[in-house]
Amino acid sequence: MKRTIALYALGLALAAMALSWLEFKYVTRVHAGEIYLLLLAVAFTGLGAWAGARLSRKSAPPVFEVNRAALASLGITAREHETLTALADGLSNKEIARRFDVSPNTVKTQVSSLYEKLDVSRRTQAIQKARELALIP
Repeated sequence: MKRTIALYALGLALAAMALSWLEFKYVTRVHAGEIYLLLLAVAFTGLGAWAGARLSRKSAPPVFEVNRAALASLGITAREHETLTALADGLSNKEIARRFDVSPNTVKTQVSSLYEKLDVSRRTQAIQKARELALIP
């Protein structure tokens, strides 16, 4: 009896697999274009994700170190260096004065001293030269 049940179960399982296979074949014939497009879309999505991850890897930016030798050789004081950094941040004289709690005239004096020490005549030139000398990031 168990053998008969096992044979019938095996027969039914094979018939179900055959019907599933035939249904799969029918679906793939009817919708072949859509299946190919789906496979192509999945392949290009995977390729795009891989290429994007590979091409857009960003290494950690190098840690900025102030060129202390240039500061010393130019004779730039710590306060003047702070003022130079504030200039690079785009602050006006009044904003720098408020930040450091000094008068605007003091800031003007520091900025003119920086111009003289860096041998420049404008803020943008001072910032550019300071970046070239690695005084500011």
